[in-house]
Amino acid sequence: MTTSPLAPAPRGSARSGTLMTISAMLFVQLGLALSTGLFEQLGPLGTGWIRLVFAAALVLVIVRPRRSWFTRSSFLACVVLGAATSGMTLLFTLAIDRIPLGTAAALEFLGPLAVAVLRSRGKALLWPLLAAVGVVLLTEPWTGNIDPIGVLYALAAAACWAVYILCTQRVGDELSGVRGLAVSIPVAAVIASLIAAPSTIPLLTWEAALAGLGLAVLLPTVPFMLEIQALRRITAAAYGTLTSLEPAVALVIGLLLLHQVPGLLPVAGLVLVIVAGIGVERSAGRAAPSSAATLAVGSPAAENSSAGEAPLERDELRTGEPA
Repeated sequence: MTTSPLAPAPRGSARSGTLMTISAMLFVQLGLALSTGLFEQLGPLGTGWIRLVFAAALVLVIVRPRRSWFTRSSFLACVVLGAATSGMTLLFTLAIDRIPLGTAAALEFLGPLAVAVLRSRGKALLWPLLAAVGVVLLTEPWTGNIDPIGVLYALAAAACWAVYILCTQRVGDELSGVRGLAVSIPVAAVIASLIAAPSTIPLLTWEAALAGLGLAVLLPTVPFMLEIQALRRITAAAYGTLTSLEPAVALVIGLLLLHQVPGLLPVAGLVLVIVAGIGVERSAGRAAPSSAATLAVGSPAAENSSAGEAPLERDELRTGEPA
């Protein structure tokens, strides 16, 4: 039995859903931080590629797709979704090779924030302004210390995330449960293979392959399972508010594992981006709580009340998102 986005969850259930959501964010950022350990051997593109390839294999084994599940339009939507997923993964991996993890996560979060602002139909204009100030403080362009190419990669990943959100909504409208994964993740792996496989395969060792498999389990498999269960226990608005904190989680993981110590201004900028994300989620949620609140954080995962199943969740395809 699923929880309606509008109905309050039981207290114990809501508490466990909150813990699952926070755990999923920790696994995502932990997976991204650990991915940097393969950069020296495989490079950022190769690291993103091997995670997608193993994730595709895991998804095909778990989901076991059937041709009868798909119409032509739903299949094409999954293909586009896979392309967006591949772009998110590879571009974000390139970004964290050049700029701190927390900064990259905050910049990438501008993608879902932009979608939320568009969905709010002009009712949340304060929040984009707040986010823009946050980005300026995060990047400190007047110092010349931030890598502009890394910033561009993160912003391009944000654009892919915005496309991903819109495509996931379309897939969720046509397919129940996680069936879209069976096409989108393999498509993402194929696209990544065309880009990165020729230069990466000669560098592969058994150790690197096993590390890639472990990273694929860590991200996206474990977060995906946690978030499916979390969304059955908490409302979409609560989920949206929690995931708005993900840039802060990224900053802490970057500090602890990668020794990336932020300055005061970047921390202030990150806080502004988080506040903007929570604010636009709440603004959109009041206007249309059943859908806009979910979209405000990039989650097209409103519960399908008629079928009793949830469409694709936000992080079912996040493989280096941001996810």
